[in-house]
Amino acid sequence: MTWPRARGPWWRQAPWTRVLSRSGAALGLTSPGARPARTRRTLSRVFRWLNVPRTVLYVGQPGSYRCIVSQDTEGRRYLQFGWDSAYQSVTGQGFPLQLELEYTQGMVAGVAFVAQPRRILMVGVGAGSLPMFLRAALPQVHIDAVDCDAEVLDVARRFFGLREDAQLRLHLEEGRRFIETPGPAYDVILLDAFGPRGVPRSLATWEFLRAVRARLTPDGAVVSNVHRSPNPLYPAMLQTWRASFEQLHAFDARTTANRVFVGLTTSRKVSRGALKARAGPLARAARFNLRGLMTRRLEDREVRRTAEQGLAWPLTAGILRDSDE
Repeated sequence: MTWPRARGPWWRQAPWTRVLSRSGAALGLTSPGARPARTRRTLSRVFRWLNVPRTVLYVGQPGSYRCIVSQDTEGRRYLQFGWDSAYQSVTGQGFPLQLELEYTQGMVAGVAFVAQPRRILMVGVGAGSLPMFLRAALPQVHIDAVDCDAEVLDVARRFFGLREDAQLRLHLEEGRRFIETPGPAYDVILLDAFGPRGVPRSLATWEFLRAVRARLTPDGAVVSNVHRSPNPLYPAMLQTWRASFEQLHAFDARTTANRVFVGLTTSRKVSRGALKARAGPLARAARFNLRGLMTRRLEDREVRRTAEQGLAWPLTAGILRDSDE
């Protein structure tokens, strides 16, 4: 899932925010008692549809996940959960190696922290752009992709070309239950499980990350997509990740509020040159500048500093625990 930055296009800036707040109520898009920030987000996404005209191909039934598939004039297809949600996935038809969303490129960069991955677990399938990319770029790797919603998997197959084979297996199961069930260890675990309003809390706690660590090989990596804003849990999520891993790295999207965490269970440092070398097979396959992206890696102290400078958040934010729910 990709989230717009707080500062965005003209329709998210004053005086348009005031005009749009009034217009939203008039159009029935927001209730009179809705918070202004939520109103602006809803309307900014509506105007994004107007800015990039798209044809609606599929609308699912109302529920916790209401899949909406649309296509623009250049053939890119978009997956959303509800009319006012951010993009879950964007894919170009027939181009599995061309990742359209910047944060997904950062998650691929996270895979490069493991020298020669043999097994990869993906929690949160969406339209399947990441599993399809990894299947094409690393044909020798076994990939398990897990999603808790049958409609999401069906839409990924019908509209986005996601296909199972001997190396790519799809599983209909809740992500935490899959991870906590005994099974083989993975070299890389990718976390991109989002509902319409963000990461489920059960997939952000210290106990969950301990279970994730338990499914890693000794030199494995956990790679997760998070959004910094709007996300009141971000300070606690950052503290929880810092407490759960010996090393924390991150890649920031330049155009959205997404940040990709990379957690490592070893304190052994990997040089920038070694990371670029490990990224070789992925970089040769990718239709984006993966090695250039690697130079934008943030280490733990930089992740902490950018959070303190860029967000008004409590430095005493606690660690997320299951018992706090």
